[in-house]
Amino acid sequence: MKRHQISGIPAARGTARVRTLAVLVAAAVLVAVWIVRQRDRPVAAGFRAPDFAVADEQGGTVTLATYANRVVLLNVWATWCGPCREEMPSMQRLYGRFSPDDFEIAAISVDAPPDRSDDQGNPGGDPLAFARELGLTFPILLDPSGEIQRIYGTSAVPESFLIGRDGVIYKKVAGATDWDSPANVELVRRLVEGG
Repeated sequence: MKRHQISGIPAARGTARVRTLAVLVAAAVLVAVWIVRQRDRPVAAGFRAPDFAVADEQGGTVTLATYANRVVLLNVWATWCGPCREEMPSMQRLYGRFSPDDFEIAAISVDAPPDRSDDQGNPGGDPLAFARELGLTFPILLDPSGEIQRIYGTSAVPESFLIGRDGVIYKKVAGATDWDSPANVELVRRLVEGG
């Protein structure tokens, strides 16, 4: 009995190539689905915090990895934001309660430069002068492009994310909050202590 041939290829070889092609296509689809899921992962409590890159006061680069093995309060804010001004003193009091080896604040200003406006028409500002005026001692980080807002999916300022040592977001707050309230202090304490 003669085997059937397709284009001069024995049927067994043709079948093996079709199977190999099917496996490769299936693998490519799985990789594409995984990439889309990673990109569209929500930025909310219970999910890993996305990485970012912003400038510090000296013009260096700060990323989430800069705070490795620390609890981080990531706060997105601007000098023109009244609720941000109200919230900052409670952040300073919380900052003073913990060692910087265990807890850090990443206060990321999305202010445009002082002589410009941002895409929404908000006036530019001087975040470092703002921090001096309020007596803030935690690091002020700068993101005049507002890229942090896209990465974290914020809709307004202030918006905050409390991130554990494991890189997971434990609390997300849209709007101003009292960061040195007993409940928030206890949550930070539990995260610092590893529980």
